[in-house]
Amino acid sequence: MSKNLEPGFWDSARKHLIRYGGSFEPAIIERAAGSFVYDADDRPILDFTSGQMSALLGHAHPRIVSTVSRQVERAAHLFSGMLSRPVVELAERLAALAPGLDRVLLLSTGAESNEAAIRMAKLVTGRHEIVAFSKSWHGMTGAAASATYSAGRKGYGPAAVGSLAIPAPNSFRPRFRNADGSLDWLTELNDAFDLIDSQSTGSLAAFVAEPILSSGGILELPQGYLAALQQKCRERGMLLILDEAQTGIGRTGDMFAFQRDDVTPDILTLSKTIGAGLPLSAVMTTAEIEEAAHDKGFLFYTTHVSDPLPAAVGVAVLDVVEEEKLVDRAQRLGEKLFEGLSRLKQRYECVGDVRGRGLLLGVEIVKDGKVPDHQLGATIAAEAFRRGLSMNIVKLPGMGGVFRIAPPLTISEEDLDLGLRMISESIEAGLAANANLTGIAAE
Repeated sequence: MSKNLEPGFWDSARKHLIRYGGSFEPAIIERAAGSFVYDADDRPILDFTSGQMSALLGHAHPRIVSTVSRQVERAAHLFSGMLSRPVVELAERLAALAPGLDRVLLLSTGAESNEAAIRMAKLVTGRHEIVAFSKSWHGMTGAAASATYSAGRKGYGPAAVGSLAIPAPNSFRPRFRNADGSLDWLTELNDAFDLIDSQSTGSLAAFVAEPILSSGGILELPQGYLAALQQKCRERGMLLILDEAQTGIGRTGDMFAFQRDDVTPDILTLSKTIGAGLPLSAVMTTAEIEEAAHDKGFLFYTTHVSDPLPAAVGVAVLDVVEEEKLVDRAQRLGEKLFEGLSRLKQRYECVGDVRGRGLLLGVEIVKDGKVPDHQLGATIAAEAFRRGLSMNIVKLPGMGGVFRIAPPLTISEEDLDLGLRMISESIEAGLAANANLTGIAAE
């Protein structure tokens, strides 16, 4: 019998754990190394989503292990009013990577960094309305949850006053079309802000956006969109906040996704990738905004602000990304992965779209052209896990089963090819399983 079926483990899990979304994978994970996690049978499972889209350097990278070991002996946590060398060094390093965003606040999670960014924007502008995309995900707390529209809005009472949304541009399902059928994103953006202007009470503070909406189904903002969005914000006296939780620190083939568009936001939030799997996030902004916030008494005094242990990890992450040239590697391997997934699209009609940038790609599963096929997507996901491949699938109303594929930037080309083969095998098996179910239903 598989050790993953250990009755005591699952009985205890059912008895004591609060379920927080979806179902748990049918395996007991004992360890992780490189691009793989290993279950109780010591079966390797290829991690094609870098944990929770965070393990940028893979699991148990030697530099991260040694940094944690060394720093925890020196200082892991301090009184929040104290500063340590790793905190100042990480702030300096980040500022050098994003010219103009010279001031840095180090926190723990993506939601926390977005809370701080939104709080700062409201204080500096003296306004309270926050606009986000209709398929966004910015966190599960307070203001961040109020700016999250892809899931989790029903049943929790009112969102923050002034929470507004516009449609996320979707090149696969365009709402506005050019003559050639492609997405007319500029007309869509103009129409969206006409609606925002009609709803606003005159207190627009900020727009918070992901350059690639991950939980929304890997929806990439078309080139030129960010610049146009920034102009919309400037015309209204709003700040532009970019949430690069998943796109930051090289994943898209640029250090930050906004750099492709030559647009610098007013506030940038980082998380997930900067900690390479450990809880670390950052808020970056201009000296002007930080000074205005400070003059108005900006308060975000938390237990783990400026902790030295995660800061030291962040420095190590930047070192590895630079030394191993992982930004260029993400671009090169991303092109290879995109080509491989595109071949699957040509081979299987159920693969409706392949999209994304660098090593953050999406594969959308459909039927009859563009109709979302949630059942087949779930079946393919189960078949993949059975074969030793972990892929994260987005299941949202109006979306197909969209696989988010984001392997570690350190993944080998051999493991990338292995993942592509297992995806192909899983699609084949999923189609066969669904055909059998259809046949049984017809009988």
